[in-house]
Amino acid sequence: MSATSRRSFLALAAVGAAAAACGRATASGGGTGETRKLRYQGWAGQVTLPELAEDLGYFGDVKLEWVGNTISGPQDIQSAATGQIDFGGAFNGAVVKLIAAGAPVKAVISYYGVDEAAYNGYYVLQDSPIHSAHDLLGKKVGMNTLGAHAEAVLDIYLQRNGLTAGEIGKVEPIVVPPVNTEQALRQRQIEVGVLGGVLRDKALATGGIRPLFSDFDLLGKFSAGTYVITKRFLKENPTTARAFVTGVAKAIEWTRTTPREEVIARSVEIVKKRGRNEDTATLKYWKSAGVAETGGRVTDAEFATWIDWLVAHGDIKAGQVKASDLYTNEFNGYSAAAATSPSPSRS
Repeated sequence: MSATSRRSFLALAAVGAAAAACGRATASGGGTGETRKLRYQGWAGQVTLPELAEDLGYFGDVKLEWVGNTISGPQDIQSAATGQIDFGGAFNGAVVKLIAAGAPVKAVISYYGVDEAAYNGYYVLQDSPIHSAHDLLGKKVGMNTLGAHAEAVLDIYLQRNGLTAGEIGKVEPIVVPPVNTEQALRQRQIEVGVLGGVLRDKALATGGIRPLFSDFDLLGKFSAGTYVITKRFLKENPTTARAFVTGVAKAIEWTRTTPREEVIARSVEIVKKRGRNEDTATLKYWKSAGVAETGGRVTDAEFATWIDWLVAHGDIKAGQVKASDLYTNEFNGYSAAAATSPSPSRS
């Protein structure tokens, strides 16, 4: 395991132990009935599926309470595990690590994934000498966080192209905030930049960069990340949890069936209404949430790849976790509710 991956794993382990030992992951209802408020972290300049679901009126009387932004999935689910927020989302490999470390959380719905339109590309400058995996030796690869989706995919790419463990250790993944990745690449502060979604398409529209590979090239279509909620919250607030998960499921399907221009326009409205002085320019590049399963329902397959990868790299032990124990679809009522889904509100 690389030093960076080890640090990420130890951080998740510490959070898991703390959450399991001291029980700080409490419901915010205070024991007086189910809470109807969900604390969460957002992403600057982006509209998350829960934010979209709330704006569409899919949560009913359940409301979101924004407590700040994050740029890291592992940090987001750590905050959920320790009760600082009520739900958090991350790459499924990071979810496996957190639960393996003892955090009492369950994955409840997929919220992002990879397909032909939604993928993470590993980009180099047009005139870069990098054309293969072996060309990455000694090079810096900028990504949003370590020990998560981007680093796992990079590692799989290097392995599949024949690099030894020693050679892989010579490739340096470093943290670069997503909004700064394109600039860092163009200024040659990094040799490779991981770009996805609207930030990727904006950079491609500017020109001067080319892809080395993408996670879609490597692994095909798959759901890549899930929202997690503590078991205690689910037990104490089942109706609220069902409203949240089902609402997000409806929002996923709304993005599939609604014209792209309307999805973008709605997102721009949401960002403007929340008044956080954010740039909406990148939203016009949105194409897909990339979620593979209908309504974001979770399957064993979405965790199996990463369990195998983590075992192979010594992050967890063989048999330490079982895919089916990591998630629940109990709170996802999309299939039953789809036919009677209310029309989106224009609030």
